[in-house]
Amino acid sequence: MATCLISAGRLRNLRRTTTARHSYCSSLTCGRQNVNGVDLYYEKTGTGKHAVVLLPGALVVGWDPRGYGLSRPPDRDFPLDFFENDARDAVDLMRTLGFVKFSLLGWSDGGIAALIAAAKNPALINKMVIWGSNAFVSQQDLDIYKAVCDVSTWSTRMRAPMEEVYGAEVFAKTWEAWVNGIEQFAHRPQGNICIDLLPLIRCPTLIIHGEKDPIVPSCHPYFLLKHIRGSRLHLMPDGKHNLHLRFPEEFNNLVEDFLQERQND
Repeated sequence: MATCLISAGRLRNLRRTTTARHSYCSSLTCGRQNVNGVDLYYEKTGTGKHAVVLLPGALVVGWDPRGYGLSRPPDRDFPLDFFENDARDAVDLMRTLGFVKFSLLGWSDGGIAALIAAAKNPALINKMVIWGSNAFVSQQDLDIYKAVCDVSTWSTRMRAPMEEVYGAEVFAKTWEAWVNGIEQFAHRPQGNICIDLLPLIRCPTLIIHGEKDPIVPSCHPYFLLKHIRGSRLHLMPDGKHNLHLRFPEEFNNLVEDFLQERQND
């Protein structure tokens, strides 16, 4: 389930279930790299000069953040700075692998980590695409998270991929810990996760939002659009939180076009 480094123009989906508009190199290199004291698992594929790193959502993996997927041990935990840790690990992994500049594709939690990475490393980031992400936690968000905290209420179809990777007990405990970890931010002024960093983002940014997303209310993409200079927003009327899986061709075409656009000097 892990994908890390791919070339713009040869984009593929986080779970390898899409058919991109262009064919891509099928060769795959996988390995582990010690970064910030943790052995991080990654996979690399594609050719070209424009490197792209995929930052995944909670529990679902692209490259495997510490405590997720094949980057275990250690077990995943959620201190107040866990998004900063993921952002630092992603950037340091790319640098360790020899990439001088790269673009970010961040979904859900991975989008939050991407926002932080872009703000703190402006010289390293070419472009950024985020979807299903937020810069703050509101009471509405907390109500949504608490409603899905008990995974036993999920459908078997929704639970099965996670339980296959983690086992039923570990998955349930980790998801509950994630909900509790997110709740920490609600105690900050404005529920701040990374509001203060948004004005520091300098790279071209595409925000994608599914208008039927049950996890991320529509206030969040508009907030990001307002506070990230020069960003643009693309709405998918029938998209939900996993819009890249439900509408892979539309999503991949949209992202490829954005990554291939020439940047103004």
